[in-house]
Amino acid sequence: MSVSPFLAAVNQIVDEKGISKEQVIETIEAAIAAAYRRDYGEPTWNIQVKFNVKNATFGVTRVFEVVESEEEVEDPERQLTLAEAVKRSKDIKVGEEIVEELESKEEFGRIAAQTAKQVIIQRLREAERDVLFEEFKKHEHELLNGTVQQTEGKNVIINLGKINGVLTPREQVPGEDYHVGKRVKVFAKEVADTGRGLQIIVSRADSQLISELFKKEVPEIAEGSVEIKAISREAGSRTKIAIYTEVEGLDPVGSCVGQRGTRVQAILAEVGDEKIDITVWDADPDQFIINALSPAVIERVERDDVKKHAIVYVNEDQLSLAIGRGGQNVRLASKITGYTLDVERADGVARNADTQPKPTETKTETETKTEPKAEQKPKTKPKAKTKSTAKKATKSK
Repeated sequence: MSVSPFLAAVNQIVDEKGISKEQVIETIEAAIAAAYRRDYGEPTWNIQVKFNVKNATFGVTRVFEVVESEEEVEDPERQLTLAEAVKRSKDIKVGEEIVEELESKEEFGRIAAQTAKQVIIQRLREAERDVLFEEFKKHEHELLNGTVQQTEGKNVIINLGKINGVLTPREQVPGEDYHVGKRVKVFAKEVADTGRGLQIIVSRADSQLISELFKKEVPEIAEGSVEIKAISREAGSRTKIAIYTEVEGLDPVGSCVGQRGTRVQAILAEVGDEKIDITVWDADPDQFIINALSPAVIERVERDDVKKHAIVYVNEDQLSLAIGRGGQNVRLASKITGYTLDVERADGVARNADTQPKPTETKTETETKTEPKAEQKPKTKPKAKTKSTAKKATKSK
């Protein structure tokens, strides 16, 4: 069966805009109703237009609401009393509608045609915005691929395909280059339908960007056998991520690093010179704090669970390692554990082997390997592994 020129035009709009055929037809019906009201009716008339798909014609009707009495009539152009309505339909009741068929018109004046055009443009724009909003709202808080399109002041505009995202200064990584045409992965932080249109705020600095990159590169995380318990990040410099698994025999750190570091290297390629510390989450807060401060060797931990504060004691030669450059290591460890951490010298005070967990085995791919001596105290917990990775770490194993 041949398709009428009208339906062909409708199908073209559907294909180009991604809008449903029903929405397009409803938009055109509303435009014709506006044009008809302009040329052949009154501004207050309730005109409805229905499209007949079989013969590609439009039917025009005028609709009246039925009210009880004249006292309830607020708009004579849109309402009829029950007494008047019964003359047209015997079974009509209050609250129902009287539909009066009008003569179809094929010609409209210039102003009416312009009105119809404006209605169609506005309605289609609104429908297209709704479709885009629903599509991208599903991907909120997910990883998106984009291309740097341009800069507007301090904002960077990221082309996401059908729409642009905004990378504000707060969501940019300090020192990162955003030249036009550069391909980047961004985290969809917020998808909002504002009064001026659809707005997508994307981020390169959010810690969830790292989480989503791990989900993408590590199948064990994507399927749930390895879980990301906590993450803290100073964008462009360093990230600590705590992982955990209940699967017996599965090495969570090894799963994230991958054979010869292939998995973590794919993540590091997306974040430039930023370093990533992968540590093991532990239900014991003391052990988790020790893991988080790796690769420093911790002598003991004294914590206050009420104030969420802990004092970590280390030997003098481990003090700078535990604190980190500019206090970064202890700062990130505080965020990831949820405890305010203070690092102090042990001053020769012996650890209590019955109450304190053993320091974790620390493997650092960018530094030398450090292991606590077995004779210092008996083993009280299984060793937890922590890896610190940087972009040049692929040759370490």
